Amino acid sequence: MSRKLNYKTKWRDEIERFFQEVAKDHVTAADVFEYFRENGYTIGMTTVYRQLDNLVSDGTLNKYTIEAGSPACYEYAGHGADAPGCSCFHCKCEICGRLIHLHCDELKMIQSHLSEHHNFTLNPLRTVFYGVCDACREARV
Repeated sequence: MSRKLNYKTKWRDEIERFFQEVAKDHVTAADVFEYFRENGYTIGMTTVYRQLDNLVSDGTLNKYTIEAGSPACYEYAGHGADAPGCSCFHCKCEICGRLIHLHCDELKMIQSHLSEHHNFTLNPLRTVFYGVCDACREARV
């Protein structure tokens, strides 16, 4: 029987603290790596990925893989009382690639409708609406 143990380490704590500071943002592993390098820390990409995997495994982070070939994004899910809420739906700009969180009651109603009337469970972690963001739309005009 092999059970993976997730030890509390300095890097795990530091990365979790970073995600608490950017709780409403989507962050890639490269973003985490750059943040620590820019702030004078010496950390390897392998360490970043390992700690991100550990934080996803224990439910501290949500991991989003929006499209094949694009880097995974992570967001802080929290612990108990400090959790920012359940996972949300997303919009992705087809021009700049910006990913936008959607915390809409109307979408939750659609999710509920699909479940109740169509026996279909919608996964908000993988539900993405594609279109054009405000900034890109304004730049086109």
